[in-house]
Amino acid sequence: MLVTLKEILQIAEEKKIAVGSFNTPNYESLRAVISAAEELGLPVIIQFAQCHEDWIPLREIGPLMVAKAKEAKVPVCVHLDHGETLEYLEEALELGFTGIMYDGSVLPYEENAENTKKAVAMAHRYGASVEAELGSMGKRESGAGDGTGDEDETKIYTDPVLAAKFVNETGVDALACSFGTTHGIYLKAPKLDFDVIKNVRRETAGIPVVMHGGSGVSAEDFHTCIEAGVRKINYFTYMDKAGGTAAARYCETLKEGEPVFWSSIIRSAQEALKDNITGAMKTFALMD
Repeated sequence: MLVTLKEILQIAEEKKIAVGSFNTPNYESLRAVISAAEELGLPVIIQFAQCHEDWIPLREIGPLMVAKAKEAKVPVCVHLDHGETLEYLEEALELGFTGIMYDGSVLPYEENAENTKKAVAMAHRYGASVEAELGSMGKRESGAGDGTGDEDETKIYTDPVLAAKFVNETGVDALACSFGTTHGIYLKAPKLDFDVIKNVRRETAGIPVVMHGGSGVSAEDFHTCIEAGVRKINYFTYMDKAGGTAAARYCETLKEGEPVFWSSIIRSAQEALKDNITGAMKTFALMD
């Protein structure tokens, strides 16, 4: 069933868990996420990032995401991840997305807040919810290379007091915070500042905190983040890697001269995607 970002985060708050938010820039990942959520009986967020526009246009994958969410047996929010322009946010809303993220984290505070206010007003006209970001994780969502977790000097950790001002000024429903994670693959374990999460929650009277760069974090650290107040965890890199690894291994099993069928590669990848996603969902729901 299709629900808004605010509604699904309320479920997470009541259960004191985090909802997994998975990028689904293709049909295989979309099927894997929905299937895993239904088997586990868990709410889930399917999302599309603006940086994936080159992989498949939003106007093509968006309607399919909304349709699958409506058919699902569990609550599903269809969310735009890292929307960089108001025009792109509105395109997602027009397609039926029930949550949008405006990412103005690289902008000066005043410009980020002003644009976020406009995004909130726009989303409310469509009955949707808004996530925004304050602070900077350094590497962008589409960043190339590998994340080290703690050596990026461009990171700006979220200031809890400034977060309270931002939330009050903009009226957002969730806040993505920078507290030590990085987009991409970690070369070593990240050093997370859990006090940032706790203090943001305290200063903002309990705003749902969103964790970006969730792939590669240990189950123990995930649990500590959730206990501190994280209610949405973005997860994509490692599920995508699992699918790619499975596809490569399938090809390695073929004998010389044996035909390679695309449908068989897809099936191998999708099964691995689902296994990896299922494990992540269990961790976020404190089921492992």
